[in-house]
Amino acid sequence: MRPNGLPRQLRICSRPDFLACYERGSRYHTKHFLIFVLAADRQDLSTRSGTAVSRKVGNAVVRNRIKRLLREFYRLHRGELPVNADVVTVVKKQAKTSELGYGEVTAELLPLFERMSRRGSGRQI
Repeated sequence: MRPNGLPRQLRICSRPDFLACYERGSRYHTKHFLIFVLAADRQDLSTRSGTAVSRKVGNAVVRNRIKRLLREFYRLHRGELPVNADVVTVVKKQAKTSELGYGEVTAELLPLFERMSRRGSGRQI
């Protein structure tokens, strides 16, 4: 892993964890993303993030680019994310990489997480 990368323990990697977020998590919509947030019952208070990108979005190059953009967003904005939660970001099929850069991802997701933190008590969900 890179020294400044997003560690594996901060990522959602297993299918049951993704399904739990889909079934029991709160949904939030943006123009290009559908975000599921599920309060976790872990002791370490870490926020894990996961990404789902369908083949309908584009070929492998496009899908991997979007996943890299989202990983970078979650790595740089750990402080704004809800505490002790699992966050799954599903990319909508109208998201095209020609119009979607890191600035657009940040402009779209950061206000959403700020609204979430204002609604909850502190940063907890």
